[in-house]
Amino acid sequence: MRRLLLALSGVMLLSGCAAPPSPTAAPISRHSPSPSPSGAPTAEPPPTPSAVVSSPPPPRPKPSTAPPPPKPVPLDCSGTASIDRPPASGSGPLGTVKTTGSEAVALTFDDGPDPINTPKILDLLRQCGVKATFCLVGVKVAAHPSVVRRIVSDGHTLCNHTWRHVTQLGTYGPDLIRQDLTDTSNAIRAIVPDARIGYFRAPGGAWTQDYINVARELGMTPLHWDVDTRDWESSKWGKGQSMVDHIVGLVQDNTKPGSVILSHDYQKPDTTAAYRILLPWLKARFKLIALPPQGM
Repeated sequence: MRRLLLALSGVMLLSGCAAPPSPTAAPISRHSPSPSPSGAPTAEPPPTPSAVVSSPPPPRPKPSTAPPPPKPVPLDCSGTASIDRPPASGSGPLGTVKTTGSEAVALTFDDGPDPINTPKILDLLRQCGVKATFCLVGVKVAAHPSVVRRIVSDGHTLCNHTWRHVTQLGTYGPDLIRQDLTDTSNAIRAIVPDARIGYFRAPGGAWTQDYINVARELGMTPLHWDVDTRDWESSKWGKGQSMVDHIVGLVQDNTKPGSVILSHDYQKPDTTAAYRILLPWLKARFKLIALPPQGM
């Protein structure tokens, strides 16, 4: 019995002397105060805000020191000299008109309107008091109506030059030709309702009898030319001054009383430059006219 009591006392003594479990240390956050060497918590300084880096302002553009482009010198169209040449005569392919039928010379400009070059040509013509004839392409008419209005308001004559300048159109038969020419004239009259379109010119001068018949049926005179500047032939004459010299020389060498001169205003800046020289020269030697609006 004694031994039993001693054993029970030992068990109780062992359980009463057991050390209490150590409390688990709380994890230290990176924002928690760090302990000081003495053991006292030390406050962590607040984080320093990042410095705001701003881009430097863009440099101000320097004022241009280049001089403004010179204004074009007005044309002197006051000459009164004359030229002694036999008059142009005859007719063009298939009986087309190629002369004015008088001593006067007619300037004609094809393939426009052009939004840049046509107004420049119109400015030159206005400075010299000259009227001309413009052969218009329908799709370009629809794209540049304001230029068409100016051509008409400046008193120039209109010529139908087909809808898209397809050189083979004359072989497509009278029905397709009639539709094409009608569409082109309608596009012009949609912009200038009372416009008179007295002439038709075949693209590339590729005349066919169907062209002749349909044009006359629609009240338009088939219009050819007496002097062809060939201002489109840059593969032969180049561009820039060489083309200008070519155009000027050809017109001065070949124009006669009654000539109809063919030039182009669409995308032909060299033609515009050439006419700054040609207009005073021509006006000093010939009477320059627009063809009669109603046709011939």
